[in-house]
Amino acid sequence: MSAVEFTKEQEKRLREVNPLAEEIIASNKAAVQNESNSQINTATKADKVAPNMQKRGGILRYPLEALTGTTDYLQIDIKEYIRNEDSNKLIGSKGFGRNTLNNRVGQTRSGSLATKSVKNTGTIILQIPSDIKDGNTANYGESKMNTLTGAAAGAISGAMKAGGTSVAMAMGQMTTEEGLEKMKSDIGGNLSAGETDALIDAGKMGLTAKAVSATMGIFGANVSPEQLLARTSGQIFNPNLELLFNGPSLRSFNFSFKMTPRSAQEARQCKMIIRSFKQNMAPKTGGDTVGGSAIFMKTPNLFELRYRKGNSDHPFLNKFKQCFLTNVAVNYTSEGVYATYDDATPISMQLDLSFKEIEPIYFDDYDKSPQGVGF
Repeated sequence: MSAVEFTKEQEKRLREVNPLAEEIIASNKAAVQNESNSQINTATKADKVAPNMQKRGGILRYPLEALTGTTDYLQIDIKEYIRNEDSNKLIGSKGFGRNTLNNRVGQTRSGSLATKSVKNTGTIILQIPSDIKDGNTANYGESKMNTLTGAAAGAISGAMKAGGTSVAMAMGQMTTEEGLEKMKSDIGGNLSAGETDALIDAGKMGLTAKAVSATMGIFGANVSPEQLLARTSGQIFNPNLELLFNGPSLRSFNFSFKMTPRSAQEARQCKMIIRSFKQNMAPKTGGDTVGGSAIFMKTPNLFELRYRKGNSDHPFLNKFKQCFLTNVAVNYTSEGVYATYDDATPISMQLDLSFKEIEPIYFDDYDKSPQGVGF
């Protein structure tokens, strides 16, 4: 006979008439869970169709102390990943993944907490970790361009501009006199005669050094043109070294939580929190199948993180953009030994989470978030 889970009304009546109600309810839930695990273990892709992605929200929290107006904590909201209106574009609009945060906060009474793990929505509230930090980085790279190379680039660019000028002349958009003057300026008219002579002399030296270097290479000598110039004239071409911006980077955040349940209710919360993180970071299958295997996979859910103080965002600590959960690691023997309570809950666990933001931090994000240290 299959186990049937009690409704909330049935649990309430049982508590009123039976002093062993909590043990009976816990035993029934364990039986329901065991039957569910058995069905999962015996099912295969071929004999079961992926169900519709339903939502099951609620609030999970560890530890269970009531929240007050001065309590600091980390709030993690789970959201389904949905592309914005220009999702058909390969390049989304700037900031499409910005947080859709609201002011909702975890309930202050443990009796209002969820009794099941959350799916596709919901909130998880955890204590502030002992080691919190943030770091913002940008990618830069060194760039070299000596004077000869710069002059050549300028000449080529000028020639291309001159080509455009000649087209304008042919189409009658510019007179011959105007066009010739413009072409002269584009190709190199901005250099004085003395500067042009200096470039020509430097070019001769460079070509001579390159030719000598190539000749010496025939005899097995490995001497670069720069080394020859330094040895013969005591000088090198000015590299015009400069640090150039290559692009932004994405931030990662690592958190570590020690879970030591002190009651049966707190143990259930720990179990559901771990399960919720694992399930909501996993990719989703469904829709069209071939031979029982899904053709496509859907992106896992998003996580929105916030440091909170009471009913408000934390007035000092950093803020986050939407994140993906990239890694979940649980140590069920964090004290170095295997030990459990009567219901098989480990007495101490270590939960490690790694998040990565889905878009970079931009300059104007700080203007829209004036409180605290920003992002």
